[in-house]
Amino acid sequence: MVWWEAVLLFVGGGAAGVVNAMAGGGSSLTVPLLVLAGVPGNFANGTNRIGIFVSNGTTIWSFHRQGVTAYREALPFLLPVVIGSLIGSIAISQVTDRTFETIFGVLILPIILLSLKEPKAVPEGPNLSKTAIFILFLFIGIYAGAIQMGVGLVLLAFLTRSGLPLMKANFVKVLVTLAVTMTALPVFIVQGKVRWWPAIILTVGLSIGGWLGARIAVRGGERVIRVFMVIAAIGLTGRLVGLYG
Repeated sequence: MVWWEAVLLFVGGGAAGVVNAMAGGGSSLTVPLLVLAGVPGNFANGTNRIGIFVSNGTTIWSFHRQGVTAYREALPFLLPVVIGSLIGSIAISQVTDRTFETIFGVLILPIILLSLKEPKAVPEGPNLSKTAIFILFLFIGIYAGAIQMGVGLVLLAFLTRSGLPLMKANFVKVLVTLAVTMTALPVFIVQGKVRWWPAIILTVGLSIGGWLGARIAVRGGERVIRVFMVIAAIGLTGRLVGLYG
């Protein structure tokens, strides 16, 4: 790794950390940045999970400090997402790096469009059976284990419509994402698809960015961050699908 790649991952990780703290969808930046820094697609997918694991852990710790927990509310979702994550991570690790990059590049635009919609708690959500919830979160787990990008946005969209207050929905989202990551990450590690130095640099950037993003209170700050994410993600999409670079 040359010096400019390390700077790219650190600065880009910081920007993605701010995005995650204020909007969500930071993986739409970090995975393409890893590819741009010379990490092949599936290796970028595995390497990115290190930063996700650390940032989710610190976020849960932050929730605890603020007295926000929702373990009981999260219980129905944990088993299906863990099973799904194992299936998804094993399946995606079998595809070529080029195929993964193309899949990821195609999915970026729908994810960033989803991130533009601000989540709001809905008093009455869908009345789903336990079986339907299990199947739904099994598929969410498969997607998260395979791709990860935007899964927090999908979870938050569902949880805020299930009657949970926004803060508790956020906690459940982070806890479920952590469970997904703890399941998928060992799969990538065992298969040797984690580049540790890029992972460490990116994780430091993500942590600092998350800390800064949580403290941004300037009027219009969130709107600027969302616009930045859209522009950056669209630009990086071209690199992933092979339009240039």
